[in-house]
Amino acid sequence: MKKLLLAALALLALPAVPPARAADPLPLPRAAPETLGFSAERLNRIRTTMEADIARGQLPGAVIAIARRGQLAYYEAFGSLDGARTRPMPLDAIFPIASMTKPLTGVTLLTLLEEGRLSIGDPITRFFPALGDRRVAVDGNPENTVPAARPITLIDLARHTSGITYGGRGTTALHRLYPASSSSASREYDTNGLIAKLATLPLLHQPGAVWNYGLSIDVLGAVVEQLTEQRLGEAMQQRIFQPLRMPDTGFVVSEAQRPRYASPLPVDPVTRQPQSVEMGLTAPRFDCGGGCAVSTAGDYLRFAQMLLNGGTLDGQRVLSRASVAEMTRDHMFPGIRNDLTNTEGNMVNWGFGLTVAVRREGGSALLGNPGMFSWNGAYGTAMWVDPHEQLAVVFMAATPGLLRQYNRRVINALVYQAITD
Repeated sequence: MKKLLLAALALLALPAVPPARAADPLPLPRAAPETLGFSAERLNRIRTTMEADIARGQLPGAVIAIARRGQLAYYEAFGSLDGARTRPMPLDAIFPIASMTKPLTGVTLLTLLEEGRLSIGDPITRFFPALGDRRVAVDGNPENTVPAARPITLIDLARHTSGITYGGRGTTALHRLYPASSSSASREYDTNGLIAKLATLPLLHQPGAVWNYGLSIDVLGAVVEQLTEQRLGEAMQQRIFQPLRMPDTGFVVSEAQRPRYASPLPVDPVTRQPQSVEMGLTAPRFDCGGGCAVSTAGDYLRFAQMLLNGGTLDGQRVLSRASVAEMTRDHMFPGIRNDLTNTEGNMVNWGFGLTVAVRREGGSALLGNPGMFSWNGAYGTAMWVDPHEQLAVVFMAATPGLLRQYNRRVINALVYQAITD
């Protein structure tokens, strides 16, 4: 009897999670576009453009979800799920989201901050002493190094100013020693192996000196794993996916989900080279927080809407309003060299927060407003949130080539041109 009472009390202590809406597959309540300040006629330009690009062989298909003021204004699928163009694209298609994994890792880390288990200013040596006593390569030469001026901190990792790079992002001798990407690292190492590998490598830049894209967020994922004693995917499931009802987001595609997995055209339309993506079809050796997750447009829209709402959705609070504000504030302080534009050509006049890019005052290659935040995936996915417009947008396509940059600019323009108020 005592055991039954204790079990009942334990169940009562668990956070309440609302049941899945079996009868309502929409990620958010739908409203007529006109009631949300959109022109339905102008929104239809999205379909016209997507269908024309699909007909020209630029991509197999896509899904786009647009929310404003907390309601769904547009949620459509176009074209084919598979590169062979044999199956229609479903709304709940599952896409490899690559670096759109990074904001998921950022939110998971901030939930631990809110529990008092870390500070964003902590040195990484608190968690991984092997990453202390860093050396910095001079001009990318690993044989010519100087001592790091200070330790790497968690904020350095979150805003890509750690000096840790991607091997595929440069041509120096040092770049050749680093794993090419998060996904390639996850195929070669487990979490401990990755940390051990990074401990042997000099940094590309002094900590805090230069924004440079790399394995920093994978190290943050390792911090989450150490503190929670869980795989990163398990921690995300408990802290984000379950409360927000994101059933198709994770690091491994199940057998039941595989028929909904989106694939690219077999040949890149620009380079004419073969292309394929298999992220999520086999389990990574570690759940790479920098780029190994899969998701759907609907799932990720719920995540984006939670951030737009200041950390809450449908009564479930994932983060405090203050934590979301810190995550989405520009942390690129004076004196930090901003190489963001060299990585993302659309990101002119953007800074960086904690795992998301943040638009600054002034002109940009994209429409929108100062304070909007975004990040994209190398295989063709994109998301942004514009608090000024109360707008959240998720675009999913399997386009691992350079056309993904074109798609982001076009979708951005098509969304904003449809706003009427």
